[in-house]
Amino acid sequence: MSKSQSKNLSLGVILILIGSLFLAKNLHVLPYDFFHYLFRWYGWLMMIGLVVLIKHPGRPAGYVLLGIGGIFLLQDLDYVPYLNARLIWPIILIGAGIYYIVRQQQKEIPKGEAPDGSMDFIDDTNIFGGGDVIVESDNFKGGRISSIFGGGSYDLRKSKLSADTKNVLDVFAMFGGSTIIVPQDWNVRIEVTALFGGFSDKRKTLSDSTIKDPRKELYVKGFVMFGGGEVKS
Repeated sequence: MSKSQSKNLSLGVILILIGSLFLAKNLHVLPYDFFHYLFRWYGWLMMIGLVVLIKHPGRPAGYVLLGIGGIFLLQDLDYVPYLNARLIWPIILIGAGIYYIVRQQQKEIPKGEAPDGSMDFIDDTNIFGGGDVIVESDNFKGGRISSIFGGGSYDLRKSKLSADTKNVLDVFAMFGGSTIIVPQDWNVRIEVTALFGGFSDKRKTLSDSTIKDPRKELYVKGFVMFGGGEVKS
């Protein structure tokens, strides 16, 4: 599905949801209290999260928005105690931990390095620290980078992408970030979900003499919260 088709689908879903809700309200199918809670700020968070999941099934940001909105909805309904900063931060940390564990079980990203100790895969974690890594591989396939209260720089300019696999580099950042430096002739697709953070594409504009090889494609995926990162060339 193209990007324009995806946007049109999302707009259609949103219009159907809004129209259905107001139709149900006008027909008195739903109680008044339902709309009282729905149109509060946490109700909007939950609706945005639902739209994100419809547009991108499995996207972590959708679950995060639904979870945050749901917690405050339950508080308003007196199902959970009053929330303050002393309760919210541990909940965020627990949620990030659950996401990190689930992420490790994903099969799309290879685990660890190649058996011969080459750098075909990255599997690096930075906690309260970090460093600079120069990756040299003739068959780079991606990997995982995790940054928690820290970060690192990963220079891939001496590497070549694998032509046999889908090359995916999965990033996770919480109160931290990472910088990824790639060769100018690589095609890079950034599909990172950011919550209270960002992940930027800061690659230099290519000169007319530089030709991108369509076989050299790297997918940068993942989730950042209160942190971020960037891709440079």
